[in-house]
Amino acid sequence: MKSIFVLLALLFVPVGIARADISIGAVTIRNGSGSSIGSVDSDGTLRNGSGSSVGKIEKDGTVRNGSGSSIGKVESGGTVRNGSGSSIGTVESDGTIRNGSGSSVGKIDSDGTIRNGSGSSVGKIDGYSSGLRYEVAAVLFFGGSVSVLRP
Repeated sequence: MKSIFVLLALLFVPVGIARADISIGAVTIRNGSGSSIGSVDSDGTLRNGSGSSVGKIEKDGTVRNGSGSSIGKVESGGTVRNGSGSSIGTVESDGTIRNGSGSSVGKIDSDGTIRNGSGSSVGKIDGYSSGLRYEVAAVLFFGGSVSVLRP
């Protein structure tokens, strides 16, 4: 009887500790003029438009500022949360970016073109693939670059 409880525990306990990582890859985000407004190194280091390190995004989606403090998280399902855990937006599987109210504020096309809510091209992501959309959402939301989506 004791072995049945042990077996049940082994079957059900790991479910509560499962973790889904996001993909990290080297990308550069450019505005409509082609100037870099931010980038991510292959190790998750976040850089501003001048190339200075300003933070890091970890495989679990946690975004840290330059001093290492957690400022938010991008979940593998696309929900973007601030440091308090409140939802501040989402990025959908088709690249649509929504603010905390659920309104579409832009989109990342499959070729890396960044579009604002009106559909106009406002930038480009060098090195983009759809698997990196959550990483890019972290840069846009937490790097102050979400302003590139405004018309």
